[in-house]
This record gives sequence, C-alpha cells and structure tokens, in this order.
Amino acid sequence: MQLAPEEVLVHEVSSSLIAANGQSGTVLRTPEELANIVSRFASSEGWLDRVRLRTEHRWFQRLYHGPDYDIWAISWMPGQSTGFHDHGESSGAFVVAAGILEEHRPGEETLAILPGLPRAFGPEYAHDVRNVSPAPAVSIHAYSPPLSEMNEYELEGSQLVPREHASERAERLDLEWRTQGLQPVGRTGALSIEQMLSAARARLRRLSPHEAYKAVAKTGATLVDIRPEAQRTIEGRIPGALIVERNVLEWRFDPASNARLPIANDHDLQVIVFCSEGYTSSLAAAALQDLGLWRATDVVGGFHAWRSTGLPNVPPDEVSSKDPAEEL
Repeated sequence: MQLAPEEVLVHEVSSSLIAANGQSGTVLRTPEELANIVSRFASSEGWLDRVRLRTEHRWFQRLYHGPDYDIWAISWMPGQSTGFHDHGESSGAFVVAAGILEEHRPGEETLAILPGLPRAFGPEYAHDVRNVSPAPAVSIHAYSPPLSEMNEYELEGSQLVPREHASERAERLDLEWRTQGLQPVGRTGALSIEQMLSAARARLRRLSPHEAYKAVAKTGATLVDIRPEAQRTIEGRIPGALIVERNVLEWRFDPASNARLPIANDHDLQVIVFCSEGYTSSLAAAALQDLGLWRATDVVGGFHAWRSTGLPNVPPDEVSSKDPAEEL
C-alpha cells in the first residue's frame, strides 16, 4: 500500500524514534518525542492544502491515527479559542505553523506561541489556547495515546472547575474573543520600524529562494513581485512572477475586493511576495495575512538573494519597460 505524504513523514519520524529508543511501535510517546513529531510534520509538505478556514468555529482534522499517537491540524480565525480543557490521559505537543497563538493557564502569565516553537505537556494538562491576533493561524498537534477524551473547565477565580453546558460556553468564548481580538490595542508609545518588521516576521514562515522556487514549481504557489517599475528596470526580474506593486497589493488579493485579481478568490491561496532585499516584502506578507490569506509569506533576501543563488532571472538589459502579460 502506498502511503500518503503525511503518512510517509509519520512513518519516518516513528522509525527514527523507535530506533533511538529500541522500542516497538506500540510504546507511548513522551512529550519530547511528540514535540519532535509536530515540528517535523509542520515543516513538511503535503498537508497545508487540506487546511480550511471557518468563521463560525475552529476547523480541525485528524491527519494521522496510529496505535501510539495521532496528529491533528487546526485552523484558527481571529478570536477563536478552545476554552480551558485537558486531554485526558494523553500527553501532547503542538506547534504553530502560521500566525501566532496564546496559551493561558490559571495562575501563570500568558504565553505567546510563535511559529516553529513547540509546546509539550503530560497527561491531564489543562490550558486555553486562543488566537487574539488579527490574522488567521494554523497549528499541528500530536497526542499519545491517540486523543480519545477531553475534559472542559470553567475558570472560577484561579481554579478550574468542570464545565457544564460546554457547547454554549464555547460559542460565547468564540464571540467574546472575536470581539476583543478585533479591538485596537492600547499602546503607551509608537512602534519603531524594526519592531514592526520583527512582529511581521514572527508571523511568517519565510522561504529561502530555493524553497520559494520549489513551492511555485511543485505546489502552484503564486510568486508576486511588489517592486516598483524603476527597480525592476535596474535590477532585473523573475520570469513568471506576477507583478503587483506594493501600493495596490491588498486590493488585488483581498477576496472581498472589487479590484481583486481573478486568482484571488480564496483565502487558502498561497502567495509568496518578494521585493529587492526582503524587508518591504515581510511587511507586505503580514498585511496579506491580516486580510485572511494565512499562507502568505515572503522570500528571505528578496530578488538580490534569488539572483545570487543562480535561479532563473531576466537581466536588466532584457527587461522591457512594460510587460502586459505579467504587469497588473
């Protein structure tokens, strides 16, 4: 039987862990092993296309179910929350693949969960995970033994008590956090551009030039050149890249915009933007995520890095002042 891409990865991860421990595949995973599994799975290919966004509630799907652990993908629109819950007798781990989440536990400081930094825990670990950012988020979770039980709680003071009427409470939490998440956050001072850039990049799964080239070739990602015409004329261009200058980017890719491009009809569209050196593109990709394009990202180092790696590019002396086939 041929394995699906995610099953191949799961098999590879499982085999390496079993070999390292000298154990059989039925042995339960430790939190540390689960953290390794979700990290490797999140950085793999083949599962992102299965993710969907749902405004009414969190979307989730089990991507793998084995004898010793299972793997889930969850998407989070702004304001969506799990509410306080545990995972019964299962240990677990999760990692953010796109966006930013927050973890809340009674009596502890709120923890921001950034992409690529897994959280692992043992049985009966209770927490509340929320997306209070203005952009969607996606996370990968693993549980051992496979998840079969979840207990939900209310927070009374600093204590968790079993929750009654869980479904009604979950709907109320979603509405509450959706409202709060969209309200402006009070600030004591303005952000510097370096702070803005760092915050934008913390939300992105940035790609090297080779990774971007591979994503376009293998998964049909849309490569977007946001440089102004003057820069393209001086520096050159990337053949096949869609030219959408920065000042109209949001209008062209917002699925709700009357000025959107024909391809921008779905929030699942994978957009990879690049500028000259990879600075403006990070801010632009974060802006696209704010519009709901949760897979938007940029190219590390921009066009200069792309050209220096020897990937296909058109030199300046061959760039025409107008390219009707690509410029929009």
